[in-house]
Order: sequence, then C-alpha cells, then structure tokens
Amino acid sequence: MSDTEESSIPNEITKHDNVKSGLENVIEENFYMQHYDDWVKNFALNLNDIWNESSVKVLSQNQSKQSAIVIGAGPSLQKNSHLEKLSNSNYQGSIICTDRSLIPALKAGITPDKFSKFYVVTIDPSIILKKFYDDDIVNEYGTKINGLFSTVIHPHVVKRARDSGIKIHWMHALFDYHEGKKSFNQISALITRAKNHENGLPAIQTGGNVGTSSWFLGWNILNCKTITLIGINHGWEDTDSWETIMTHNGMCKMVEMDKNSESFKKLFPRIYNPDFDCYCILDPIFQYYSAGLKEFIFRSPEEIETINATEGGCIFGDRIKSMKLEKFLTKFD
Repeated sequence: MSDTEESSIPNEITKHDNVKSGLENVIEENFYMQHYDDWVKNFALNLNDIWNESSVKVLSQNQSKQSAIVIGAGPSLQKNSHLEKLSNSNYQGSIICTDRSLIPALKAGITPDKFSKFYVVTIDPSIILKKFYDDDIVNEYGTKINGLFSTVIHPHVVKRARDSGIKIHWMHALFDYHEGKKSFNQISALITRAKNHENGLPAIQTGGNVGTSSWFLGWNILNCKTITLIGINHGWEDTDSWETIMTHNGMCKMVEMDKNSESFKKLFPRIYNPDFDCYCILDPIFQYYSAGLKEFIFRSPEEIETINATEGGCIFGDRIKSMKLEKFLTKFD
C-alpha cells in the first residue's frame, strides 16, 4: 500500500459508517490538537533514520496460512493468565506485541527464542513509551526482535529500542483527518520520498491506538490470514473506579456529571459482551477505539479471519469470531 492511500480497506457504505461522527470530536480535542506539534518535531528528528533504515514492507511474508497473535495490554491479559498459557503452548505463528506488553510478554517466557517471528509495535509520539523498552530483558532479546515504528514516535524511544538491538522498520501512521496538502500525513509522505523510499512507506490505519494498529499490520503488512487478539479489551472493568473511567486513567480532566442522566449513560455506557458473558464500561475514547476496530474488521478482505480470544472487553460482532485462548491454541498441539 502506498503512503498516499489511507488503507486497502474498501470504502463502501455500510451500516458501520456512522460510528465515529461525534466521537471524532473527542479524539481530535484530546489527541490531535495536543499532539500535532509533537508529530512534526519527532518526524523531523527521526527523518535521517527514516531515510537510512528499512520500511516495514521488507517484513512481508508469503505464507498464505500464516497466523498472528496480537498481544495488547488490557486487564484480561493478567486476569485470564494469557501470557502464561501462550508461553506454554506450541503456537507456531507470529507474535505481535504492543509496546506496553513487550516486557511482560518476554518475562512470561514469550520470547523470540521460542517464537521466532516476533514483532513489537509503537505508534504514539510520547516520550513516556521509552519505559516500555527500558529493561534488561529487552536488551537480552532485542537483536531477535523486529520493531514496527511510526515515523512520529519520540526519538528517545527509537534510540532506546535501537540500543537494545531491536531492528527498526518504519511506517506512516494515519492520524489526522485533514485532506490534501494541509494533511500532516501527506506532507510527511512527500518529505520521506524526497531522498529515499521513493515508492513511499506503507501508511497504516491506527484507529487511534497501538492495538488496532497491530491488528492492521498483522494482515496488511505481515500477510497473516488469521489474527487472534488477546489483551484487546478497549473497555474498563466493571470494578474500576469512576475516576479512572471518566479521566481515562488520568489522561483527561475529571468533570462532574449526574451519573443517572441520559447523557452520562451515552458517554459511559455499560456494555454486555454476549460472547464471553461479561460486562465492561466504555468512555468516549474507548467507544472510538472499539468502533474503529470493529469497522476495520468488518471491512477487511473476506479471507482475513479475526479471532477475539481476549475473554473480556467489548470487541464482538460482525466478522469477529470469539473463543477462549486455550481452544485456539489446541490446533497447534
């Protein structure tokens, strides 16, 4: 996919097309407006490395039946002991770690020594993400890990990953919604092609988060036909405090609201997941994340199978097959 394309997902009108309307305003206010300057600065500081290092395109595989497990960092990961179960399995496909889950996964025994096709994904521009690579166990296995990095992540994060031995591969992450020459996506793509990568870097759908990005990379870049999700809750546990939920764990300002009002219930709905017989609570950000991922899954090519083995959260519906992780892993016994 070229860096001028938004994705290879068809743009046909479907019943999912209205999911983002009001929620996009929340995301734009909380993320786009806050981070635009960071994108520009980080991209500029990364540019020489982008020009001289590999594109994620080189990671494309040809195995038509290849599978991947995306490891998110949701509460279900620990609750269901999924890292331990995966570590003790005979799974033979790709491992795609979101950055936050990298250290816990390695410490649980999910290492590139056992799972040779091992990837880690980072898309966010914050320097805080450096801590997700700052551990001796990352240094131990770094030379055997492929990093799939967006061009706008903080240079200190890139340096820490590179110092551990992780092989850096670059991509554009589609963040903004502006069209034409005013789009940061368009400007950064043109600059990238000015000196190297003359055919452009792939531009991937993010859905605003690294979990959705990892799902997209699994089939669109790594050519995996089955993508299994664990730790992708995109929702809060029923037992989480309202302060945690209403501030997205401190990322947003706390606003006093009548919890019995209809507007509150729309902003923070309690969702029943019939596939796993459980509840979760969504804030506006998780509503946006989950709606985006569900839409992308619905629009993905028919031959792509998405299995949700999270055993929690709110990812269920059209073209999503839910099952327990143990059941999925039995096919590799």
